[in-house]
Amino acid sequence: MTKHLFTVVGPTAIGKTALSIQIAQYLNCDIISCDSRQFYKEMRIGTAVPETEELAAAQHHFIQNRSIFDSYSVGGFERDALIKIEELHRSNQHIVMVGGSGLYVNAVLNGLDYFPDVLPEIRVQLTADLEEKGIQYLQEQLQKLDLDSYRNIALDNPHRLIRALEVCIGSGKTYSSFKNKPKAARNFKSVQIGLRSDRQLMYDRINQRVDIMIHNGLLEEARNLYAHKSLNALQTVGYRELFSHFDGEISLEFAIEEIKKNTRRFAKRQITWFKKDPAITWFDYEVDFEEVKLFIDKQ
Repeated sequence: MTKHLFTVVGPTAIGKTALSIQIAQYLNCDIISCDSRQFYKEMRIGTAVPETEELAAAQHHFIQNRSIFDSYSVGGFERDALIKIEELHRSNQHIVMVGGSGLYVNAVLNGLDYFPDVLPEIRVQLTADLEEKGIQYLQEQLQKLDLDSYRNIALDNPHRLIRALEVCIGSGKTYSSFKNKPKAARNFKSVQIGLRSDRQLMYDRINQRVDIMIHNGLLEEARNLYAHKSLNALQTVGYRELFSHFDGEISLEFAIEEIKKNTRRFAKRQITWFKKDPAITWFDYEVDFEEVKLFIDKQ
């Protein structure tokens, strides 16, 4: 019998968790979380970790299984996820994977692109440039060296900027030239289900979710993590803005509005990423589950 991995994708706050649980219950199978921030046990509220009753509704993996002090990469997740998928497929031909982290989803389904090793001194210099000259300087450098990457990566993410630039500088080739190589072979059939909605409705859902996070204690959670604000895991929307508030740079009201604005921007980037994948079958976020079941049964 064919082994399946049903992956639920889409922008933040669209309802992926609820649908993934419905699918897992229908197929009587486990769920693999593919959210690059829900891995961290210290970041519960700000990453919208599923509620206790949701986690109890189906067996979840890779939820709050690591610490912000651990070094963990997309490559590490690809390795761990494939091991878990192979293990789960021994007893069930179906698995559900869910998440909005497009790079992590792609790593599991298609494998990571190969990038050459570069001298560590290049990253040190780029990090110094970021501190001394600001993120705009790095953006301008990437625009000169690799226009394709400049147009496609998250320009407000310093980690992604530095990664692209160090490959450009260290290899003498564009970062984009190493991407989109042939897909890795997988021993399961991948079926992707995307959720979408009207953009304004999506923005309204995001704004409402942020208000709920604040009500549920995000401010206190961020304050408890403030001493570790330089860690890579905490370079995340919802925490960065509150750290700026704790630094006295902005008011709490402004920080909350910035969280909403930056989350909306993040959702737009997620949509752009997933829209490029023709393998995704899209459904309205309010789809009748009977329609999803019919689709699943045909796979």
